[in-house]
Amino acid sequence: MLSKEENELLTQVGPGTPMGDLMRQYWIPMLASSELAEPDGPPLRMRLLGEELITFRDSNGQVGLLAANCPHRGAGLFFGRNEEAGLRCVYHGWKFDTTGQCVDMPSEPPESTFKDRIRAKSYPCTEKGGVIWTYMGPRSEPPPLPGLEWTELPEENRILTPFLRECNWMQALEGDIDTAHLYFLHARLDPAANERLDGVFHQDRHPKLEIQETNYGIYYGARREENDTEYYWRITQFMFPFHTYFPPGGFPGVPGHIWVPLDDHNTMVWSLGYSPDKPIEPRDRSRAGSGGQYLEATSHPLGRRRLAANAGNDYMIDREAQRTTSFTGIPTIPLQDQAMTESMGAVTDRTQEHLGSTDAMIIQVRRRLIEAARALRDEGVTPPCVDNPEWYGVRSASLVLPKQATWQRETEEILKAFTGLPVAAL
Repeated sequence: MLSKEENELLTQVGPGTPMGDLMRQYWIPMLASSELAEPDGPPLRMRLLGEELITFRDSNGQVGLLAANCPHRGAGLFFGRNEEAGLRCVYHGWKFDTTGQCVDMPSEPPESTFKDRIRAKSYPCTEKGGVIWTYMGPRSEPPPLPGLEWTELPEENRILTPFLRECNWMQALEGDIDTAHLYFLHARLDPAANERLDGVFHQDRHPKLEIQETNYGIYYGARREENDTEYYWRITQFMFPFHTYFPPGGFPGVPGHIWVPLDDHNTMVWSLGYSPDKPIEPRDRSRAGSGGQYLEATSHPLGRRRLAANAGNDYMIDREAQRTTSFTGIPTIPLQDQAMTESMGAVTDRTQEHLGSTDAMIIQVRRRLIEAARALRDEGVTPPCVDNPEWYGVRSASLVLPKQATWQRETEEILKAFTGLPVAAL
């Protein structure tokens, strides 16, 4: 378990918090490019790391991200006019470009140079891999973008599905690095049933974890008995500060998530899947999705990508299905995860936990994050990966190996990205 102070350090991401300062060292996925496709289109309200923001695509196709309120007298820029390469506040006509510079101040005399001294708070944005990324950190020159394999692939080789999870980012992320829940929460009751419809199954439900610390984060091999001569290995990656790849299973590629904190109580989950060597078949695209239909979007900063199945309708649990076909009766794997992590409350109280041997990866990832946040706060130490984008060049894997094999040696090459090798997927 963690102390109250450690739990707060781990989960709080607002301006001036140790974990918030750590997050701001990295490029953060903000929106799918398609969500802000139209130049001079309507601005969108955003919330990231506890900050209220406005984003827009200007006449030249450049994306801006500004503080939500005009620096003149605090009117909301959401109501602004997106026109002629800038966002104009409708209160007094002050206009700002994508860098936050005031470029027009029609309420002042023509000879005034006051506008040249006014800037709205802004964050740089760029686009890669179908995603708009923003850098909210202190550097005047942002660090390189992360060298994630999926961002370099054609659109037809990847799937990106953002959706909102109404809980803290860390308890959401911890589901990805918790291998023990797989054959409970996501299990089908009949081993011979249809995996696509009813869930996964394995006889060995008490894995043995072997954890490897790395320069980019941590990965582990989870070992299960496959038969008398072989082990089934599931290899999961955690990469600073919020990237995970979990083992392929049914999806013929690398699946994963990015866990972006919107504030302390809400997380935008970027569900992703990619195939490095070929386009993803239509029948496989549903394997890396959000788990259901969205509610109609609103203009609220938390009003997009909300799932129709949610706490208000008990995630569409079917008690008959729970009794006869699936362990939970909740219809999809993403919804099963959503139900569990949201049921813990907005921020789970880790001082009350009782952790077991299969929680070893969760314990280690928490420790690394807390240590990195404290090192940045106390000594100014740059967190892992910020200046080493190539460290993200890894994959996950699932495979069967002889019991006498050393899994780290046997998987050394297949866990590398950008190799041209096929994904190791069972």
